[in-house]
Amino acid sequence: MNYEDILYREAEGVATITINRPQVYNAFGAQTVEELLHAVRTAGWRREVGAVVLVVRDVPKPVIARVQGFAIGGGNVLVTVCDLAIASERAVFGQVGPRYGSVDPGFGTAYLARIVGEKKAREMWFLCRRYTAQEALAMGLVNAVVPHASLDEEVARWCREILALSPTALAIAKRSFNADSEAIRAVGGLGFEALALYYGTAESKEGAQAFLEKRPARYREPGGGRP
Repeated sequence: MNYEDILYREAEGVATITINRPQVYNAFGAQTVEELLHAVRTAGWRREVGAVVLVVRDVPKPVIARVQGFAIGGGNVLVTVCDLAIASERAVFGQVGPRYGSVDPGFGTAYLARIVGEKKAREMWFLCRRYTAQEALAMGLVNAVVPHASLDEEVARWCREILALSPTALAIAKRSFNADSEAIRAVGGLGFEALALYYGTAESKEGAQAFLEKRPARYREPGGGRP
């Protein structure tokens, strides 16, 4: 697959997947998701790859989120589902979906609550605030925060430690961790069916239009989508 939205590199047993859409602050598009899925599957099943830097849950190897800047919305969900996360001191986290008529009704909500706690997860979704790297560390969303210039060095150090361990033991450990929260997948499936219907409503369309026009959504005003 020829990648346009991401960069893919393998070196010394580590696959690094980087979203490369700087013109839109690395915002996701449908093609971005397709490329990420392809790259993750490629890295996940290559025997010579022992660790993956970016994402995701079903890969039988530790996946490290390397966060150098904004992890807002979908980016915040990516950090949530990665096994480990290392952030630059410049990183910023948070959710934005309800502001623009969207939500993640699966791992981005229920699994986030397991990581940061129910109250903090609900705060993130219900208020759509932004959080510094240190705040993300304090709530357990990331494992470490380092100076921006040291981010690559720190990620490489964690990868080296992983590569020194038994790959089969790591794969079993990851499956064991995942088993405890696997029910979220089914709940998320139901949630996304409902979300597909929601996207057809005037309320959701108002959120999307507000995003495109760079203005606050008018959900509760006449004509703003609410009955």
